[in-house]
Amino acid sequence: MALSTSSAITLNINGEKHTLPVDHRTTLLDALRERLDLTGTKKGCDQGQCGACTVLVDGRRAVSCLQLAVASEGREITTIEGVAQGNQLHPVQQAFLDLDGYQCGYCTPGQVCSAIAVIEEHAAGWPSAATTDVRPEAGVPELSAEEIRERMSGNLCRCGAYVSIVQAVAQAAAANTEGTEAVA
Repeated sequence: MALSTSSAITLNINGEKHTLPVDHRTTLLDALRERLDLTGTKKGCDQGQCGACTVLVDGRRAVSCLQLAVASEGREITTIEGVAQGNQLHPVQQAFLDLDGYQCGYCTPGQVCSAIAVIEEHAAGWPSAATTDVRPEAGVPELSAEEIRERMSGNLCRCGAYVSIVQAVAQAAAANTEGTEAVA
């Protein structure tokens, strides 16, 4: 008896459920782009090295070219198409727009998704390789340019818009902090 190499799966993407048959070897990236026409997520290296395909899976960043679609079933997937609230851009998107954090725009969807997760990781107190004092009692480190560069290092920009990207992440993080303080 031959084992089946495909299954019908249901993916929860940007708050909508999509049921589709997929080959078990189909990556999340290919399911998004080729099966669901969500082409905002870009295919760059197809090896998990450039970050162009970064999406959020259960709020954490993931390179979708290395994640199988079948392994994504039952998880909350957010692509660049799902980060805005209607016509209101996400603060990270707005910061990228305000500070020219893009040039050709190819890497921008992955950069934005990664930046959203970076801001959340930092706010939760997660250290990075650039964090000088990782002791819990040290508290949340300052989100310096060095911290942002380290945390965003998995996302490459062939145009070299890194200075503006760092500024955009810092501006969005500051807006996020201000919004949190206003709620408190």
